[in-house]
Amino acid sequence: MRILVTGGAGFIGSALIRHLIDHTEHEVLNLDKLTYAGNLQSLQRIADNPRYEFVQADIADQVSVSALLARFQPHAIMHLAAESHVDRSIDGPADFIYTNIVGTYSLLEAARGYWSSLEKPARDTFRFHHVSTDEVFGDLHGPDGLFDENTPYAPSSPYSASKAAADHLVRAWQRTYGLPTVISNCSNNYGPYHFPEKLIPLMILNALAGKPLAVYGDGQQVRDWLYVEDHVRALLRIVTAGEVGQTYTIGGHNEQRNIDVVQAVCALLEELAPAHPAGVTRYTDLITHVQDRPGHDLRYAIDAGRIERELGWVPQETFASGLRKTVQWYLNNLDWCRQVQDGSYQGQRLGNSDFKDLIA
Repeated sequence: MRILVTGGAGFIGSALIRHLIDHTEHEVLNLDKLTYAGNLQSLQRIADNPRYEFVQADIADQVSVSALLARFQPHAIMHLAAESHVDRSIDGPADFIYTNIVGTYSLLEAARGYWSSLEKPARDTFRFHHVSTDEVFGDLHGPDGLFDENTPYAPSSPYSASKAAADHLVRAWQRTYGLPTVISNCSNNYGPYHFPEKLIPLMILNALAGKPLAVYGDGQQVRDWLYVEDHVRALLRIVTAGEVGQTYTIGGHNEQRNIDVVQAVCALLEELAPAHPAGVTRYTDLITHVQDRPGHDLRYAIDAGRIERELGWVPQETFASGLRKTVQWYLNNLDWCRQVQDGSYQGQRLGNSDFKDLIA
């Protein structure tokens, strides 16, 4: 099977490609624009594999994408290319509108043209898998309730609004043109090679550097955490066995308050990196509460019952086991982190300009 992966140099995309190369016989074409979050170092180990190819391109460049499709002749497209950081969308929403909405439209049109040219049975077995987020659903109020495939959309940030628009475009292209699409909406991912402006890697690296661990508001916001390698196993099940026109929500069954996540990171660092930075007695002493970001969702939680029942997927990692693996990976790969933190991003929380100087 030949699979075109968009955004394959990003966090989830690179994990997906490593999994495809390491654990399957599929051929992979990685199409990535290589913006700030794209890092080919994450794929260095498999870069010379004969089943892997990288092309730098923009999904909004329909002509170039169409040419790649005609050459590579994929059996499936797995669309992960996106601007994906909520804080950055607050500071600068234009890039999110362009990539996540216009880019998805252009990719859908290129895919439709390619799919229309196929003969049976290739036309019948082709799949377009759009990878999205649970943030399109807004937030859950109170400790009960779960997002599922029938939850109404209520996005809160420019990022989640742009992803919601992309989801709707994908559904429209399936219903209007018959393009065989599937959609997945996942909860918060974490794990190795995560771009260090996200909560868990940011806390690890700032703690090791003796910087403040900035927690938005009171830190009571709840997220369902999904280990990235569990997620990519789910994605592969969906693209190979999912039902056309269906949506699958993917979660880790690991609800945690943000403040508890930060404290858990600190506890693991006490064990695994007990030599504190100068002037630091305990890592938890670095925790600093800052002004909450605008429109911050209070709670996300996923009902992953459909994918478990219909496709046989269940997460293998608990939050405790996945977090330990993640912290240990960052401790073992600080050179990778330094290469990412090359000056364009230096560990500040984005989306709240009042506090950038405090935590840079």
